[in-house]
Amino acid sequence: MNSDAFSLLVVDDEPNIRSGLAKGLAGEADIVDTAVDADDALAKFEKADYQLVIADVRLNCGITGIELLKKILFSRPQTAVIMITAHGTVEMAVEAMHAGAFDFILKPLDLNLIRQQVRKARQYHQLRVENQRLRNRLASAGEVSNIIGGGAAMQGVLQQIRQVAATEATVMIQGESGTGKELVAHALHDLSDRSSGPFIAVNLGAMPESLLESELFGHEKGSFSGATRQKPGCFEQASGGTLFLDEVTEMSAKSQVDLLRVLESRRFTRVGGEAQLQTDARVVSATNRSVEDLIADGTFREDLFYRLNVIPIEVPALRARREDIPLLVEHFLEHFCKRYNREIKRLAPEAMQTIVAAPWPGNVRQLRNVIERVVVTHTGNVIHNVELPSELTPKQRDNRALPPTLAEAVEGCERETIQIALEACDLHREKTAKALGVSVRTLHYKMGRYGLH
Repeated sequence: MNSDAFSLLVVDDEPNIRSGLAKGLAGEADIVDTAVDADDALAKFEKADYQLVIADVRLNCGITGIELLKKILFSRPQTAVIMITAHGTVEMAVEAMHAGAFDFILKPLDLNLIRQQVRKARQYHQLRVENQRLRNRLASAGEVSNIIGGGAAMQGVLQQIRQVAATEATVMIQGESGTGKELVAHALHDLSDRSSGPFIAVNLGAMPESLLESELFGHEKGSFSGATRQKPGCFEQASGGTLFLDEVTEMSAKSQVDLLRVLESRRFTRVGGEAQLQTDARVVSATNRSVEDLIADGTFREDLFYRLNVIPIEVPALRARREDIPLLVEHFLEHFCKRYNREIKRLAPEAMQTIVAAPWPGNVRQLRNVIERVVVTHTGNVIHNVELPSELTPKQRDNRALPPTLAEAVEGCERETIQIALEACDLHREKTAKALGVSVRTLHYKMGRYGLH
């Protein structure tokens, strides 16, 4: 099916509602199909790809509409699902939206409202298609489309990714927790000749020692209690693609020896097996700890480090790339507003200043969580300081605000100068840029950075 096509599936056990919606929405989608219950809907999903599902919460047979919603989004996370019901409660709506519903609409149905939401879902689908086309063009041009960063620190990382992606060298990615090390690993894979192959990620820090060998190398049926079938390991699954070993420094001494042996020989044996298997997986590893310190205290093998660290990539902490924070904020605001079906929100200038100046010990992951929180909890279109988590707002000492740092003072002066220039030029951006002696592109970036509109 054409990726631009927009297909809709109506699921309702009431024939009149089912046929009425299908007829009323015929002009809103390229294809409109119907299903009488959840089982019928799931069967149709095996044969076709629907971008939008409108499903009743209560279905007479099979699983409920909420369970159908969860099953659809588990296998097709990009599908939009609108739930409808004649027996709605606040708790039911919260459960549906928490499970990922695009909207929750009460019966009797307002066809105009349904059409409006279908159009929103179609616009959302078209935006995803365009974004995917852009990502494909960027990838073919050697760009890194899944990492946001315009500052010097991240540009250096992006340049390393472009240089290294096409090689077969092992890469070790180092950086604090939450900096985006797995995104770097994905980018290395996506820009490599292995991009059509699998990308397999395993978190070694979360893996019990007793299961790690089986997870990495697989096992034969009956090799231990509970091994009821043969299972391929990560090295086998990732052959022809990329194997990402996260938190690699958390491995035990024995597991380090096993990993070193595979890296040297490219061969391994399943647990309980005898046959030597070969892997063609490219290994990319990551850690948030100082490997040099671990080698010094004897908890990580130096020879394994040299095998893994042929190409080192250091991902900077968010506080070392503050110039990227407004870009990340804009990205996360757009993402979560669409995810939770909210109108696009923006940060007030003082809120943007607070976010840029915050310490961010949890790095990009913490920033992402903060933006998601304010999108979910704040009902207005403009987010002010009062809506930000308390840990981000300036702390007080002796009932007086701490003085700004020199960088904060300079940024405050710059923001005020831009604001004055914009007002003097009647918000005309080209005139403003000329008056300030900067390019229009630089002005746009600065305005985004300081939340000026």
